[in-house]
Amino acid sequence: MASDLIQTYTDENFDGNVLKSATPVLVDFWAEWCAPCRALAPAIDALAQDYQGKVAVGKLNVDDNPNTTVRFMVRGIPAVLLFKGGQMVDQIVGLVDKGTLKRMVDKHL
Repeated sequence: MASDLIQTYTDENFDGNVLKSATPVLVDFWAEWCAPCRALAPAIDALAQDYQGKVAVGKLNVDDNPNTTVRFMVRGIPAVLLFKGGQMVDQIVGLVDKGTLKRMVDKHL
């Protein structure tokens, strides 16, 4: 099941699990009420499966974690941010297809 591969990131665990990660980390900034976020979820699940062991994939609920959301200037959701070596290296805002997300990730592997 792909959802077992999806991490849950919070204001509390973000630095340790994302910024200090040895592997690149793809973070989906989302909210319960956001229809495009729900539409993006299957693509995020598929990426977690495809990049298992190469890229950590997780979600951060913007309503529950305002500090991290503000820190990375996430103003629109869904926003998918890619972190590598403690830095944000790429981002896509809005609903996109899996292929677009894969191209973003592949550029940084």
